[in-house]
Amino acid sequence: MRNALKFTSVLATAGIALSLAACSSDGGSASSDPNAALTVVASPTPHGQILKYVKDNLAEKAGLKLNIKEVTDYVTPNTAVQDGSADANYFQHVPYLEDFNKKHNTQIVSVETVHLEPLGLYSKKVKAVGDLKDGATVGLPNDATNEGRALKLLADNNLITLKAGVGTAATPADVTGNPKNLKWKELEAAQLPRSIDDLDAAVINGNYALDAGLKPATDSLLLEKAEGNPYANILAVKQGKENDPRVKKLAELLHSPEVKQYIQTTFNGSVIPAF
Repeated sequence: MRNALKFTSVLATAGIALSLAACSSDGGSASSDPNAALTVVASPTPHGQILKYVKDNLAEKAGLKLNIKEVTDYVTPNTAVQDGSADANYFQHVPYLEDFNKKHNTQIVSVETVHLEPLGLYSKKVKAVGDLKDGATVGLPNDATNEGRALKLLADNNLITLKAGVGTAATPADVTGNPKNLKWKELEAAQLPRSIDDLDAAVINGNYALDAGLKPATDSLLLEKAEGNPYANILAVKQGKENDPRVKKLAELLHSPEVKQYIQTTFNGSVIPAF
């Protein structure tokens, strides 16, 4: 089953890559021309929604043309920026970006922080953390930074304890205390909401929770706190494109009072402005 899922994911990613490459024939490809459209790859929710708000309400007046490409995986946005088929991406936080650069030898950098999506623990089987049974199976995102972040959420709420100093690099092997004998199911972050019916609970990234119709502010059993949180999502580009005037213009618009108000009124605390 895991191999089948991995193969499906590869096919989907290949299809998206071809779609991005095909943009070169319709004027939507990555370009350094200050008058060309800026192609940004983004997760659909909330990143794509926020970008659409900018495109529909702010970009034209600012003289910016936006070409938004939505994807549902956490690999394509960075590979597209690295290979030049996109100008920028908006889907990730800095710890994930640093880990990705190290593992894939990419040169992608943060331009600005935009918002925080609190990571949450969700369940279709229990209504409170205390109701989780002994030996319950908990789903975790399997990418390095989000898995450590998920385990930290559980540790911060006394469900488990972690090896001292492990931080966001934590894996299930670093769990030193587990009073409920929780079992772990490591899955692709995007797959967790679809698998929640088969799990006792799952730690789900904010954007995927929203995509699945979950409301982090009200549906989660546990939710990350915003204060001092390093996981704000960023606008990112390939190193050397930070000074592209179109990128600077988009960064300014994403930090505008209008976008802050849009985030606050649209997502009701499930997505929080980070500026």
